Amino acid sequence: MSPDLDFQRARSPEQREARRGAILGEAADLLAEMPLSEISLRELARRVGLSKTNVVRYYETREAVYFALLNQTISDWVDVLELPAGEPGEVADALAESVALEPVICELWSALGSELERNISAEAVLEFKLAHSAQQARLAELISERIPALEGPAAREFVAMMILLVAGLWPFANPAPPVVEALRDPRLAHSRVDFQARLGRALRVVLDGLL
Repeated sequence: MSPDLDFQRARSPEQREARRGAILGEAADLLAEMPLSEISLRELARRVGLSKTNVVRYYETREAVYFALLNQTISDWVDVLELPAGEPGEVADALAESVALEPVICELWSALGSELERNISAEAVLEFKLAHSAQQARLAELISERIPALEGPAAREFVAMMILLVAGLWPFANPAPPVVEALRDPRLAHSRVDFQARLGRALRVVLDGLL
């Protein structure tokens, strides 16, 4: 995006919100092009058409940008998420299918403990985690509506376990090119990870335990 003078001088709440949205949009585009570890705040600022100093006025670090992107993407996902009112296993499979179509969520969940929760202030982490917890609660409520036996704390625990499962499975299901090449060897067929299938099975196991 080339710099826009009106955009550069944004002062109204609407203009500031538009700037935040532009930053998050470019952050998502960059994540689709390269690993999170290779994305710098300087490159993100260049893509938005702002100076690094201007970006920091809205998000203190690259990590804060991706925290905000994760919460926004989860919110948008939950807004339109449709789950079947059937057997718990069907709900687990539907969840696995839906989250597999959300690479930003999967990528950022998998980077939480190892990368995103670094180089960021306690205040920013607190803000992110409170917002993230609210989104988890929304998801848990939706799941509980479809599986009435999975009440309150159990539904929240299920969501927490789902996040851990996604974080663990996603990197193995999306390995680096040399690993992809090696896994073509038939002797390593057992090492290939079908993300949606493996996640669906794992979620079924978790539901069985919680119920």
